[in-house]
Amino acid sequence: MPKPEWLYRRVALNATQGDHHGAGSDWTLEGEALAEAQNDAVRLAVRAQERAGVEIISDGEQRRKSYLSHVTSRVEGFDYRDLRPKSIRGGRRVAMVGRCVTSIRHTGPIVVEDLRFLKGETDHPVKVTLPGPMTVADSIHDEFYGDERALAFAWADAVNAEARLLDELRPDVIQFDEPVFSRYPDKVADWGIEALDRCCEGLRATTAVHVCYSYPMPGVPRPIVDSYPVILAELERSKVQQLALEFQGSGLDPAVLRACPSKTVLFGVVYNGTEEVESPEAIAKRLLAAAEHLPPDQIQAAPDCGLVTNTYKAARAKLAAMVEGARMARERLRP
Repeated sequence: MPKPEWLYRRVALNATQGDHHGAGSDWTLEGEALAEAQNDAVRLAVRAQERAGVEIISDGEQRRKSYLSHVTSRVEGFDYRDLRPKSIRGGRRVAMVGRCVTSIRHTGPIVVEDLRFLKGETDHPVKVTLPGPMTVADSIHDEFYGDERALAFAWADAVNAEARLLDELRPDVIQFDEPVFSRYPDKVADWGIEALDRCCEGLRATTAVHVCYSYPMPGVPRPIVDSYPVILAELERSKVQQLALEFQGSGLDPAVLRACPSKTVLFGVVYNGTEEVESPEAIAKRLLAAAEHLPPDQIQAAPDCGLVTNTYKAARAKLAAMVEGARMARERLRP
């Protein structure tokens, strides 16, 4: 979810120090005032989801400047004080990224208290997210391992340690974010699935992986290479149970879902690249088209890739349209 202006000074994602990977945006407050404001922002995000009718609730990542560096910067081995330029996402852009300077090691809880707070704010099922190995490897300047695969597997072990701590609080879903899967289908087949499976070891919660084509950014091309047939076939053999996939912004054919018949798919029906709100009727039609290729009870309506780049007004409206579109699709499937 987008963060309120009273909490966060947002910098454009295509800025030199973009908030995904480097210094980027910053909070408007500090200390105890910041902690209380973040609590309030989580409450707002939860209420917005509940009011829209969303059934599985997150904290909107209101405490995270970046879905990725919020976690990586709290694991031993990474340095975000002296950033380095790196070509990322299959050459889509050059970003200023943190560095891996020593062995990666999980030394203690990172987002466990965040999950505990979320569970205290809602009676709904809840989801928590963590950055996946291939995406972390693509987003870090490696000065220690000298091998992308080795770095990714070291991260998989570290993030699995965090996931196990989260699992003790019994979240309903633990999701690993791997947007770069769409850019590197050969790596997915070579070692990406193995690294993802290592993240999921020993977890009781339902596990999910998120794949997209990265956030839309002004002036930065966003090529949609139809790698889904390859990566979905590979994900079908993975341990992960749910696949959160972009379909609205990419315009991909839902027929590719035939490649993952055993998985539950979080089917993207609202796009974060525009403030225009999708109509419930159009959403229902997209969901029904997906249901031609996968059983309806294996399909959940979802945003393509969160709503952090939208205004709060548009985000709330998109969630409401998504829920209404799902309701309409269910009604039309009933005999």
